Amino acid sequence: MSDGGGRNWRLVRADTDAVPPSVRRFMARARQRRMRAALPWAVGLGALLVVGALVWTVYGTSVLGVRDVRVVGTGILTPEQVEQAAAVRLTEPLARVDLDAIRGRVQALPAVERAVVSRSWPATVEVQVVERTAVAAVPLGQGFSLIDAEGVAFRTVPRRPAELPVAQLAAPGPADINTRSALVVLSSLTAELREQLVSISVPAPAQVRLGLRKDRTIIWGDDTESEKKAQVATALLERKGDTIDVSAPTVVTIR
Repeated sequence: MSDGGGRNWRLVRADTDAVPPSVRRFMARARQRRMRAALPWAVGLGALLVVGALVWTVYGTSVLGVRDVRVVGTGILTPEQVEQAAAVRLTEPLARVDLDAIRGRVQALPAVERAVVSRSWPATVEVQVVERTAVAAVPLGQGFSLIDAEGVAFRTVPRRPAELPVAQLAAPGPADINTRSALVVLSSLTAELREQLVSISVPAPAQVRLGLRKDRTIIWGDDTESEKKAQVATALLERKGDTIDVSAPTVVTIR
């Protein structure tokens, strides 16, 4: 390029040695400052990408999906029955499984008192069940309905289990007043009374009767003072007589 005077100008890249050392040091420090300022952003962006990928893998794909359902604690029920009630969807991301919903479905089984549902990584849903324990057998048609300590009927069997008393109840259930009276009395019995107990009859809340072996009867009355009545009745088991009346535990009669 030439100006009006006819001179020719040419751009020439300066050699590195032509740049003063102080300027080179300044430029190097400026580059380092820019790199240090950008490093946290780069690290943060990388971490976000990694976390995002992990979250997507855990929650959005079947890589960590359900592969197995483990059932623990069954005795009355089979593991297959509990698994069917749980209705866990296989391959669903384990992190997204609704544990409360599964627990609700399992606890809807009559024989289940409570259930605990948990995740077992990497691919298993574990269902722990606590089954109801029968305290009496209520005659039902040609069989017996087993009830637990809350009065819940949870199983029907063709024969009375030898270790359970027969409970003569017109309408067994947690809301039935006669059932509740029977359960109060049963829970208060001593080991000696339990060993001899054959049946309990509650036609009305104040007309509780216990049937013992050898055709002996205990007239219990209502369910008040049941622990005291149990102690008194136990003390009288060695006495002669077919009927022990402890309905008024301070004035006992035997005949």
